Amino acid sequence: MKQNRNYPKAVVTKKQMKRIHEGHPWVYEDEIVSIDDNIENGSLVDVYGEKGQYGGTGFYSALSRIRIRLLSHNANDSFDEAFFTRRVQYALQYRKDVMKEDFRACRLVHGESDGLPGLTVDRYNDILVAEVTSYGMEQRKDIVYTALVQQLKAMGEEIHGIYERNESALRSKEGLEQYKGWYGENHPSETKTVISENSILYEVDVENGQKTGFFLDQKYNRLAVRKMAYGRNVLDCCTHTGSFALNAAYGGAAHVTALDISDTAIAEAKHNALLNHLEDQVDFVQADVFEALEEIRKNHEHYDFIILDPPAFTKSRKTRYNAYQGYKEINAQAMKILPRGGYLATNSCSHFMSTEMFRAMLHEAAMAAGVQVRIVEERHASPDHPVLIGVDETDYLKFFLVQTI
Repeated sequence: MKQNRNYPKAVVTKKQMKRIHEGHPWVYEDEIVSIDDNIENGSLVDVYGEKGQYGGTGFYSALSRIRIRLLSHNANDSFDEAFFTRRVQYALQYRKDVMKEDFRACRLVHGESDGLPGLTVDRYNDILVAEVTSYGMEQRKDIVYTALVQQLKAMGEEIHGIYERNESALRSKEGLEQYKGWYGENHPSETKTVISENSILYEVDVENGQKTGFFLDQKYNRLAVRKMAYGRNVLDCCTHTGSFALNAAYGGAAHVTALDISDTAIAEAKHNALLNHLEDQVDFVQADVFEALEEIRKNHEHYDFIILDPPAFTKSRKTRYNAYQGYKEINAQAMKILPRGGYLATNSCSHFMSTEMFRAMLHEAAMAAGVQVRIVEERHASPDHPVLIGVDETDYLKFFLVQTI
């Protein structure tokens, strides 16, 4: 077997080799037994076990605790333009297969899940929005961006600009500057576009919107809410741009109340309601979700379908148990409001809150609320955000639809 002898070499522990064998693409600093000297940040590095077995080749990061992000386990790969073009082709064809009519508004590259570590690319009509969070990918982004535009053109899809949202704190851990702006000379003058998702229109601001401009991962979870909303009085908590609320209204809800603590979010949600002529079916309220739920319970206001889609309560392993209590509290509050037979759609977008933990939290919340719940559906992110089995970090979004009984 050919091995990449021209690349620097890192030797890792038996534990790390087991993780690599199981498919995990990250090599942590404290799992490296030895490594060649004077490796440049972003360089390619071959990874070996202590018995000399080849594990893979990946990007070296001189500053991050994730010291190597593996690109391939194939010792015969050449990491040239053709290699990255193939990876882009695979990613695009997969989206074409699974997203079909939703291909104009979906995630095209999902980092490690597409073998392109440290790269996220979302599509909104003729605009791509990219985020790069690894030094090695930063050095090769020109190749990848070119491949994306060319391969999409070959599929009959025209792209008129790439907007970079390189604002993540992860970039500083890689020794990269934080910024946002258009990539290259050719791009539209406008940073807003209107997408259609599930037959609902949303204005997406790629410059100032959350993340890359919109949360595409809840696409089919919103459809699940729509299917259950008919004739119900719906409360959508943490509505953000109004997506769950508008799906409920579109699905024939008797009435929808959407609340969010952010006045900017409320303004965006109202605008989206107007775009869809649903403004008379949704009331928008600016309020803190915990305070609002407590007030609704005290006032005996009637809702038979509640949606909880809060921001991640935890972004680290250290705080996940505090987050657990936060999720428990907000879910218990919602369960206390619901009548027997009412429905709750509840979410977590943190990979540190595992599916098992979230399920256990729902059980404790139900006990705290003095009710019992049964699972109607358990869902994850839409398939354009694929989960790698064995890589828990890619399984971040949990969506449960439950009924109080």
